[in-house]
Amino acid sequence: MIDAAVRCFWSRGFEATSIKELTARTGLTAASLYNAYGDKRGLFRTALDRYVEDSIGARIRRCEALPPQEGIRAFFDDILARSLEDREGKGCMLVNSALEVAPHDPEFRDAIAAVLLRLEGFFVGRIRAGQAAATITSAMSADVLARHLLGVLMGVRVLARVRPERALLEGVVAPALALLDMGGPIQSASGGGGS
Repeated sequence: MIDAAVRCFWSRGFEATSIKELTARTGLTAASLYNAYGDKRGLFRTALDRYVEDSIGARIRRCEALPPQEGIRAFFDDILARSLEDREGKGCMLVNSALEVAPHDPEFRDAIAAVLLRLEGFFVGRIRAGQAAATITSAMSADVLARHLLGVLMGVRVLARVRPERALLEGVVAPALALLDMGGPIQSASGGGGS
């Protein structure tokens, strides 16, 4: 039932999804929906939480099990594959919600910000582990590199909604991943050392 609500909100967004559509897709009556979730907003919050755990949380767990740099590359490989296979142009439900709902709703803004911090934390953790193992450059701090990767991730997910072109998306990701390489382009850049 929640999965049906996720698909509905993900494809249409919060505002464009009607109670009628939700009841048709989930099999709940309007009364049951209101009893269980309070309102459409409550169901949306539950659906967004499910999406985050099933999509983002699962990806983080898979990639944390890999060697640091390989885990970051696998994360972006998965994002590129999902973006290029998205025939319906749904994009990322988290990014969609950040653009549609968060600017007008402090509770959702905080919830989405927490997920973005979780993503940033994943990148920081992998980068610090790679720096400790001397497989990722220490020419810039883990925090700075992680924030850059987070920005690249958000940019790819937005670009993919309107231009899901392999060359474009790979062209955005490749330089960001190259920044992690030992002896890569940032070795001579200023930006602080170590993490």
